[in-house]
Order: sequence, then C-alpha cells, then structure tokens
Amino acid sequence: MRVHVVSDVHGNVEDLKRAGDGADALVVLGDLIDFVDYHDHGKGILGRVFGPEKVARFAELRRSQRGPEFGAYVRSLWAGLTDPAAVVEEAVREQYAELFAALTAPTYATPGNVDAPHLWPEFVREGIRVLDGESAEIGGLTFGFVGGTVLPAGATLRRHAAWVPYLRPEDEYDAAVAALPEVDVLCTHLPPAVAELTYDVVARRPESGSAALVRRIAADQPRWSLFGHVHQPLARRMRIGRTECVNVGHFQRTGRPYVLRW
Repeated sequence: MRVHVVSDVHGNVEDLKRAGDGADALVVLGDLIDFVDYHDHGKGILGRVFGPEKVARFAELRRSQRGPEFGAYVRSLWAGLTDPAAVVEEAVREQYAELFAALTAPTYATPGNVDAPHLWPEFVREGIRVLDGESAEIGGLTFGFVGGTVLPAGATLRRHAAWVPYLRPEDEYDAAVAALPEVDVLCTHLPPAVAELTYDVVARRPESGSAALVRRIAADQPRWSLFGHVHQPLARRMRIGRTECVNVGHFQRTGRPYVLRW
C-alpha cells in the first residue's frame, strides 16, 4: 500500500494536481489556502487585495514580533475596505475551487489553521472525504484525523473579523483527540508539543503544538504520527516510543508529498 501525504499546500495548485500520482490514496493535512505569501508578497489573498508593498510591511512587522504596531497596521488595512469579510470570502472561494478540483481520488483531508472548514462542503465531490475528529480505514489501517490548531492561552477569536483562522480552544482540541478510536496513523495539522518538532529555525520561534497528541501517542503507540504546520522545523522526524513522528513537509515550497508505505 502506498499513500502520499501533504500539508501546508498554501495555494500550490500545480503540484497538488500531481501529488497523488502513483499512490493508492492522498492524505491532506490542511492549510490549503495561501493567505499571506511570505516568499512572493504579490501572491496570496493579502497580496491580491492590498498589493506587495503593504504585504512586505505586514511580513516585516510580524517577523519582528512588534505586537501593538503589527495589530494597528493590520486594522488599518482592513479599515480601508468597505466589506473586508466579503472580499476575503470571495478570494478564499476562488482558491478552494482550484484546490479541490486538483485533488485526486481517493483523498482524505482535514483542515489546518489557514483554512475555512465551513466552506469545504461547497467544494467536496465524490472521492474526497473530509475528516475532523473522525477516522477512516485505508489499506487495512485505521487513520485518525484532527484538524485546526490550538488557540493560545488567554487569546480570543474575533468572530466578526475579515478572516478567522481555524483555532480551537485547547479543551475542544483535546476532546477531539481523545474521542478518536485506537488508530494506526494519527493525522493532524498540528505537531505534538515536543520542542524539536515545534521550533521553526527560520522564524526563530516555537510554533504551537499539542500536549494531548503527546499523551495519545504515549498511550496508544500508533505506527505513525503525521503532521505539518511548522514550515522549517528543527527536527522533521523523531520517535516517541514506537511511534514515528513525521513533519510531512512544507508542500507549497517542496511540491513533493511524503510517501507512506506498508
């Protein structure tokens, strides 16, 4: 059995069309949308709406972690639009139309934090299954899926903002992990909360991870834990007991799926 796994697609439609070539199934671990393209500031939704110069400033402020100044700048950008939520949703729908059309069958997909899962039912077609807090049998193995990432402690989501990422309160995320049956392959967008797996060597900061995933792996010892989210991790793979934990890669940049065989 051969399964190809991708994560952090971020708008890479052309390589996504070929991601399932030669595989019995394709697994997608989220972040289909290219919201802010840090490599080409003219691309992504913000690049389309505001242009590369403003996105360059956005990226600079985010990298420098100047929180208040960054927040004020973002608010000023959205304030210049009459209906920012409608503008963003139209752009997201355009990307999803291309991205879902590129998926080969069978595909098993779960959303990442840079996704709008409430829109996915509009684009799902025969041969594509969306799973979040659910499991599926692929080639005789049980795959469990949990989407999104964990909302940082003390943070709140602005539900009426122009863009609301798929961030989940920690107790909700943990409950979704706990509700899975015993699985052979644990598929998430978020990595387990292990320093080597969550630290991004280019951004020079840790990204979020899940302690609940670490507990689940320690208790059940699935064959594999597969995830993405961290684009340039300190370690791309490591073992927790018998479980091989693998960051399947930043597909937007590599264009290559991770190959799982058994």
